[in-house]
Amino acid sequence: MFRVTGTLVLAGTPIGDIADAPPRLATELESADIVAAEDTRRLRGLTRALGIHTTGRVVSYFEGNESARTPELVEALAGGARVLLVTDAGMPSVSDPGYRLVAAAVERDIKVTAVPGPSAVLTALALSGLPVDRFCFEGFLPRKAGERLGRLREVADERRTLVYFEAPHRLDDTLAAMAEVFGAERRAAVCRELTKTYEEVKRGPLAELAAWAAEGVRGEITVVVEGAPETGPAELDAEELVRRVRVREEAGERRKEAIAAVAAEAGLPKREVFDAVVAAKNADASGPGKGKGLI
Repeated sequence: MFRVTGTLVLAGTPIGDIADAPPRLATELESADIVAAEDTRRLRGLTRALGIHTTGRVVSYFEGNESARTPELVEALAGGARVLLVTDAGMPSVSDPGYRLVAAAVERDIKVTAVPGPSAVLTALALSGLPVDRFCFEGFLPRKAGERLGRLREVADERRTLVYFEAPHRLDDTLAAMAEVFGAERRAAVCRELTKTYEEVKRGPLAELAAWAAEGVRGEITVVVEGAPETGPAELDAEELVRRVRVREEAGERRKEAIAAVAAEAGLPKREVFDAVVAAKNADASGPGKGKGLI
């Protein structure tokens, strides 16, 4: 027997300038049976700015009720409804509500489509001046300092350009942590208030950006960080070999496995990396501030 189901539509919304709203957004907002919005007040502001009215039922769909509301929306979809999902800015599911609903709809073999729209990730990447041929999106970093460092160490040797979202009041701490893990001279760009009146893109080494952010930064923030350099064996000195072993150990690898992995990356014998680790440990134990070095 032929089964008719509805359609879940993920709609991108402006990240700043309302003129960036895709033309299909207004049509979908006016015709959807149900509009699920991250913030219904923001939705009313959006429809007023577009000069339209929703005719379907409007429900809230945000982090706090996402799990509870998903089954209700899936049942509506299964019954033939066209459900439009919008978040406050940008594309649903990208560090915004939406993933659970998409996964549940796919599980029920319900059609999922999208109205492409503005994206802070792609906009920041394009404006950063950093390589754009390969990149990975890391979302928001953990709030706790230790967890944040651990997450950064996981991608310390990632060669693709990295893109992060961050809250303005945590930006200086995040940039300082990045400088510690990635290196003070690693290039980055802080993109603030994209497409809005006070849009700003601040580019420079991580250490300089951290000092700048310490003075206070406002607005919506996207951080783009250059990937790790493609260094060959001749470019890796003993200190860098030890640093890479430390990064892997702090991410949870045993020292033996960390040494083997670094040796493979550098194209060096494992013994050479092992000797560098032992030498650093001995120097640390005998020098000033012993016990606080790399290993």
